[in-house]
Amino acid sequence: MIQQEIRDPRVGMVSITDVEVSRDMSHAKVYATVLGIETKAEAEESMTVLNRAAGFLRTQLARNSNARTTPRLHFYFDASVSRGQHLSALIEKAVAGDSRDDNNSENAVDTNVDSSADSSTDSSIDSNLDSKAE
Repeated sequence: MIQQEIRDPRVGMVSITDVEVSRDMSHAKVYATVLGIETKAEAEESMTVLNRAAGFLRTQLARNSNARTTPRLHFYFDASVSRGQHLSALIEKAVAGDSRDDNNSENAVDTNVDSSADSSTDSSIDSNLDSKAE
């Protein structure tokens, strides 16, 4: 509805992420994100436009619903999406670091196994030569 009804270019592509409605249905906190905007400061203009259009949006909601009352809308920027993306990037970085460490430790173990196998082969060859020489 926001994309279709509000024609202000300052709003951008808005996604509603959460709505908290008071018990008496008089107020609703509407949490939104804006495509391409990651901080509250960058989203301030879009949230201001949405809050100014809240009365209009409330009227549109009332027309489209059968609810007895329609709450007053209060728009807030939701930074949880950008925080989630940041945390996902940190987790991926940590996993990539762990897999590199695992590969390095496996190569070290393989090298040690190969060198011990070479020394046991060398000692068996030496013992076979000694027994043939006698």
